[in-house]
Amino acid sequence: MLSQKALLLGASRRPELRRLVTGTPATCRVVDRFVAGETLDDALAVVRRLTGEGIAVTLDHLGEGVTDRAEAVRSRDAYLALLDGLAPLDLGPAAEVSVKLSAFGQALPGGGTDLALELVRPVAEAASAIGTTVTLDMEESHTIDSTLTVLAALRRDHPGTGAVLQAALHRTLDDAAALAVPGSRVRLVKGAYDEPPSVAYQGRHEVDAAYARCLGVLVRGPGYPMVGTHDPRLLAVAQRLATLVGRTPDSWEVQLLYGIRTAEQRRLAAAGCTVRAYVPYGVDWYGYFMRRLAERPANLRFFLRSLATTS
Repeated sequence: MLSQKALLLGASRRPELRRLVTGTPATCRVVDRFVAGETLDDALAVVRRLTGEGIAVTLDHLGEGVTDRAEAVRSRDAYLALLDGLAPLDLGPAAEVSVKLSAFGQALPGGGTDLALELVRPVAEAASAIGTTVTLDMEESHTIDSTLTVLAALRRDHPGTGAVLQAALHRTLDDAAALAVPGSRVRLVKGAYDEPPSVAYQGRHEVDAAYARCLGVLVRGPGYPMVGTHDPRLLAVAQRLATLVGRTPDSWEVQLLYGIRTAEQRRLAAAGCTVRAYVPYGVDWYGYFMRRLAERPANLRFFLRSLATTS
């Protein structure tokens, strides 16, 4: 029998369900909890509010798995417009951007990796020009080597380019060791994609244990760890490790999703921890929203309860 997570991730790829969900007014009201709006102005308003509360941001213009070059070019242009919008705010590294290379043509046949690098490079250049940087989100396991190839190329000119690793994958401990080098920014997440047992740990306890192992490598290393989890136990592990190895608050950070555990985000920031909210925006929110439902049963319960109580 398929798990709840597998069912929801499968639903994220079904066009008929996408039309049903995105066409429901109640859904749009619930999505407002997780997505900062559909326009750049919406996103910038959230940036101003969060940074005013002492919470840094990483912005994701939603859209992935593009099917032609023209779509990939539009993704590039959306990020260039975003960085142009951020420039007057003069936030520097407090406002960075996160990109999915599948939105930049990575999966297109006949040189998708080269195309993704070609199109993401001006985004990295524009980010550097306003004193901030880009983080490359990690997607399905079969894209990892391509993403790491693009990362290595970008880091030659933009060494602050960030990477994301998914603890659920068997290979991640080795990838963490390879990326735990001076100046390397690495966000560690559990992983939101449905991967087979040959590639990934399946049980919650296995994934949590793998996360803790990878976290140990990154926190003890000379890079800049970005702890991407809402799990209170793993956040406590990260804080203990950071204290044990003598990390200062500016040498690592916690990253939490926009709209989830917002009180905890403010509490951590008030306690002196560097906190960054992952802020998605754009019209193509369906796939992102379904993955958030798949990640945590509480998110699904919140969604269903909201539908049931909204006329």
